[in-house]
Amino acid sequence: MEVKQTPPPSLSPSPTTDEDDLCTIEVPAMAMDCVTLLIGLCGLVGNGAVLWLLGFRIRRNPVTVYILNLAISDFTFLLFMLTSSLLNMLENFYCSTGFLKYLQPLFLLSLFSYNMGLYLLTAISIERCASVVFPLWYRCRRPQWLSAVVCALLWALSIAVIAAVSSLCLAHQQEHCQTALISMYAVEFLIFAPPMVISKVILFFKVLCVSQEPQPKRLYIVISLTVFFFLLFALPLSIWSFLQQFGYSFMSSQVVFLLACISSSINPFIYFLVGSCRRHCSWVSLQVAFQRVFEETGLTTISS
Repeated sequence: MEVKQTPPPSLSPSPTTDEDDLCTIEVPAMAMDCVTLLIGLCGLVGNGAVLWLLGFRIRRNPVTVYILNLAISDFTFLLFMLTSSLLNMLENFYCSTGFLKYLQPLFLLSLFSYNMGLYLLTAISIERCASVVFPLWYRCRRPQWLSAVVCALLWALSIAVIAAVSSLCLAHQQEHCQTALISMYAVEFLIFAPPMVISKVILFFKVLCVSQEPQPKRLYIVISLTVFFFLLFALPLSIWSFLQQFGYSFMSSQVVFLLACISSSINPFIYFLVGSCRRHCSWVSLQVAFQRVFEETGLTTISS
């Protein structure tokens, strides 16, 4: 029997199998995919709630525009990843490679949402840092439409990047596909990730160590935790995919995608938990918790 050619490991959540393993059900892989599905479903519900509340129930401000777009990117990322995990489970259970042809397009689509999340977190971090470092500009000169324009430009950038990569990878031009992927990850590591980290360090130092004025600290806690968990759980996907282009792998694909799903699922729970805490933590409605975070006094009048 001739085994069908599988996509490169860098483009598929499913590890390459040989002919002898096609009819062996891998219980650990199935269990990992089940955990990914469970966490991802919780994340879909959480991000769906964020979309509803920020879209229709809570007053718009510069930050909620970014958070709303971040919830959209997380929601779509989880959809693509859950579909990939489900196909992996079906492939493993039915001992068939017929599902492999769908994994490469799904992985590329998930990269589109993943990149958008990275771009948005970088923009949020830079803007919040600017609001503290340049408070007069932020309070008096910042255009009201800036957040919407930045988000639109980032969506356009993400579409352009993934369209260029997909046109090469789906056309089975492996050498050009590899070059495109390496270039994409290099842009992430060199252009977007460093400003995100530097902005958070400056923001932390400025707000907690220098500023004497009241600050909307719930919002800073939320953004800091969101960036921290992205770097902890989602960045390994970029590192893993980058190393795959050179034939290296430091963990299994199931673990990498599980961590990425955790990153996209955890944000709504961060918003709720931070918004629920005052002097004494108490359970409140989801809308009240979100209002405490995103409508906090001083959000648009930050001073140093």
